[in-house]
Order: sequence, then structure tokens, then C-alpha cells
Amino acid sequence: MDENARLPDTELYIMKIIWWRGGCATSAQIMEEIGGKKKWALTTVLNFLARLADKGFLEVSKQGKSNVYTAVVAEDKYLAKESRSFLKRLHGGSFTGLVASLYQGDAISAEDLEELRQFIDKRAGEDK
Repeated sequence: MDENARLPDTELYIMKIIWWRGGCATSAQIMEEIGGKKKWALTTVLNFLARLADKGFLEVSKQGKSNVYTAVVAEDKYLAKESRSFLKRLHGGSFTGLVASLYQGDAISAEDLEELRQFIDKRAGEDK
């Protein structure tokens, strides 16, 4: 995977299904999970899967008549990289700036801040 590779929302949606399924899935399993949530034809999903394989996010193997798509990139690694990139692009790397922006925009509540405080206190206690 290219270190700078970012997934469009459509491909990230497919990856989240694969990660949720434990890291591998067939196109039929993916279509089943999509259900009526998206109006995508099988050919559309197969195109997304091919792109993800070309980008190095998935490996494809044959099992019987089906292709099995296996995640090469771990969900936590990708999300951590994307979170760092988001923070850097939008807030110059300032976590405080991000939280302040969310708070001022009414995107987080006082309860959310308390939950964040508890998380930080817990992590700080682990580092001692």
C-alpha cells in the first residue's frame, strides 16, 4: 500500500465490511452485507474490489468458484494514519484545535468532553 493512499468513501465502505467480517469476504458476502443500504450492482462492487486490490489494500485468492478478498491493511493502522492526516490537514496537527472546533460547532457535548477527560486520565495513568 502506498503510504499516502487515501480511500474514497465508497472504497472505505467496502473495506469496513471486510474488516467487520474478520478481514476477508467474498463479493457475495459483501453484497449481502450491503443489502438495501446502497444501490450498487455487483459489477460496481467488483470494480471497487479490483481498485482496492490494485492499491494494495486487498489480496485476492480463488476458493472454488469464488474470489476471496483479504485485507492486507489492518483497520486500526489505516484509521490511525487517516486520523493523523485529518488532524494535520485541518488543524495543523493541533488536537486542542480540533476539540475546540468541534465544541464551538456544537458537534460534541459536555458529556463527550467528560468522556474524553476520563480517557486521557486513564491513558496518563498507564504511562506512569
